[in-house]
Amino acid sequence: MDSLMNRRRFHAHAGAIVLCSTFARGLRAQPRPEMLRILCGYPAGGPVDLVCRTLAERLGAAGSAPRALVENKPGAAGRLAVEELRRAGADGSALLVTPASVVTMYPHVYRQLSYDPFTDLAPVGAVAATGFALALGPRLDANVQTVDDFARWCGAHPAQAQCANAGAGSMPHFMALLLERELRVPITHVPYRGGQLAMQAAASGEVAAAIATEAAARTLVQSGRLRVVATSGAERSPFFAQAATFREQGFAPLTQREWFGAFMPARTPATTVQTMADALRAALAGPEVRDAWERIGLLVESSTPAELAAAMRSEHRFWGPLIKASGFTPES
Repeated sequence: MDSLMNRRRFHAHAGAIVLCSTFARGLRAQPRPEMLRILCGYPAGGPVDLVCRTLAERLGAAGSAPRALVENKPGAAGRLAVEELRRAGADGSALLVTPASVVTMYPHVYRQLSYDPFTDLAPVGAVAATGFALALGPRLDANVQTVDDFARWCGAHPAQAQCANAGAGSMPHFMALLLERELRVPITHVPYRGGQLAMQAAASGEVAAAIATEAAARTLVQSGRLRVVATSGAERSPFFAQAATFREQGFAPLTQREWFGAFMPARTPATTVQTMADALRAALAGPEVRDAWERIGLLVESSTPAELAAAMRSEHRFWGPLIKASGFTPES
C-alpha cells in the first residue's frame, strides 16, 4: 500500500496538458462512447459521490465523452454498483469509482459475494485516498497524548476501554480490530452508522475513543471536543499535522489508508483502459481537484492500472487473516 500511496504528489499543469493531448489523440484513433457512465455505490452528497461528480465534470471537459454522467446505485454497502459494472458493456462507456474495502475486504467479509474483484474488474487507477484518525474524548485525562498512553489507560480502565467505529464490517471497524491486536489490550468495539456519529459519540463521552476517517474528526477537533493522538498515513496528515503517525509511534501495521479506485469491466480492451487511465491522471492534475478533495477530507492519489491491481492483491492478502480471526460476518 505504501508504494501506491507515498509516490502520489501530483505533477503540475504542464503534465496535465501533455496527458490531455495524449488522450485526445487516443480518442481520434478509436471509437468513443456517446456517454460515460460513472457508477457510484453511495447516495448523492457523500464523499464518493462528490468525487464522482468532480471527475465527471473534468472528464467531460477533457473530451472523454460528449457527456459524463454520475449514476448513483446506493445499497448493499457499495456492492450494487459493482454488480452494475459487471453488466456494463466493455466499450469504455462505464466507469466505477469505489472505496478500496469493496474490492479488498468484502471477499473476506461476505460468504456469497456476487462478484470477484480480480476477475470481474479491470483496474484503471486510484483517484483519492483518506487516512484514519484515533481520536480521544473527554472520558480520558488530558495527559493521555499518545498511542502508548491510550494502551495504558485501556489496561487500567478495562470497563471503559471502548472504541467507536463507522459501522460493523467497515474499514474503520477492522482498523479498530487491528489497533486492539497491536496494543495487546482488550477493547470493546462499538459500531455506529457512519464515522461522524462514531466521532460524536467519543466527543460526548458516550465512548472513550473513536477511529474513523480524518474527515469525520476535523470539525470536532477544531472545536476542541476531541483530540487526535495518531493518524494512519505513511506521513503526517495535513489535516492533523500535530499528531504523530501510528508508524512514528511504533505501530507500523496501522499504516493504512483507504483509497478510492476507478474500474472498468474486466472484458474492456487494455488500450481502452489505458486511455481512461491517462484521462483520469489529466483530470486529477491541478489545484482545483486538490482543493475540492481537501474540502471533504481527501487527498489526491494516482496510480497506473498495474499499480492499482498490485495494491488490491496486497491489501486483500493483508486483511484476510485479521478478518478471519475476528470471526466477523454481516450476520454476526
